[in-house]
Amino acid sequence: MKYQVTLNGKTYEVDVTETDAVITSVTQAATPAPEAPAAPVAPAPAAAPIAAAAPTAVAGEKIISPMPGNILAVKAVEGQSVKTGDVLFILEAMKMENEIVAPHDGTVKQVLVAKGATVNTDDVLAVI
Repeated sequence: MKYQVTLNGKTYEVDVTETDAVITSVTQAATPAPEAPAAPVAPAPAAAPIAAAAPTAVAGEKIISPMPGNILAVKAVEGQSVKTGDVLFILEAMKMENEIVAPHDGTVKQVLVAKGATVNTDDVLAVI
């Protein structure tokens, strides 16, 4: 299904499938039009927080969230060299802070979440 979501003055066209969501286009919204009363309609699913505009797929090992929670800190930056065990993210889940670490030595190719983002189990956080 395709949805149009407006966030911070930008309109995103989001294509949602059973396994993932892909932003297919981004347009700058003009001044918001006044809302006309509409007939009751089932609400569209809430859009996930967007760390950056339309991330593209990058080859490499995906660092995934082991559980749902909130990103308290992003320690990794794109282009950074990391060693096995280096902390990449701090994930708060059930009032506990969990360190998400690099599984092996490498270079961070892409960071897909920002501080304050809410993530679900198996969401991709970064690519090494």
